[in-house]
Amino acid sequence: MLITVLGFYGGYPYKGQGTSGYLLQDEGKNILIDCGSGVLNELSNYIDPLQLDAVVLSHYHHDHTADLGVLQYNWQLDPQNRKHDVLPIYGHTQDFVNFAQLTMDGVSKGIAYNDYETTTIGSLNFEFLRTIHPVPAYAMKITKGDESIVYTSDTAYFDGLIDFAKGSDLLITDTNFPEDKTGKIWHLTTKQTGELAKAAQVKRLMISHLPQKINAEEMLTETQKYSEGIPTIHAFTGLEVEI
Repeated sequence: MLITVLGFYGGYPYKGQGTSGYLLQDEGKNILIDCGSGVLNELSNYIDPLQLDAVVLSHYHHDHTADLGVLQYNWQLDPQNRKHDVLPIYGHTQDFVNFAQLTMDGVSKGIAYNDYETTTIGSLNFEFLRTIHPVPAYAMKITKGDESIVYTSDTAYFDGLIDFAKGSDLLITDTNFPEDKTGKIWHLTTKQTGELAKAAQVKRLMISHLPQKINAEEMLTETQKYSEGIPTIHAFTGLEVEI
């Protein structure tokens, strides 16, 4: 499995860098995980977007879906060069209005996932866990054999993340706040992320969904204090991690 960061900011794109989006490639399959602002343009640096096999969305906040509509237009306007007749887009059904928009006649089809059964795409198995966020959102675990990638999506901290991420080869976390954040918290802090990685005994940690106005190296240094020796990196556009 090869995962490439296409966007890593939370909320809004900033200085030419996009919001959440990751290209996952395995055995000739191209799967887009989230499709935030700026992601489609960055994706085209790696593959023709018409060569996607699937899109998997963690939730429907705009910083995870902003480029989805224009991706559908891309498929609509160039039907001769599509890898598939219709693009499968996986999403949850806790928001029927947004789920319905995943389907565009003759272009894309919304496919529902849930948190009580595995979804298989090619050689990869996807499991989902409902997180704590103002709208329904889901973490995902992607497994192939004994290898796994866990992506927390957007979430406040809760203990269920530990078991879900246990022993993963790569944990990608929503780390939008520094350790001293107070008040209502809908995303993980650097401290919570580091402690989660340690408790789950993950092999590698990537912090993502980063804030625009705090230096990424500062966020990384704080996280490393709590991840205690687990190899930890911060996401940046074009970062590739092979599992």
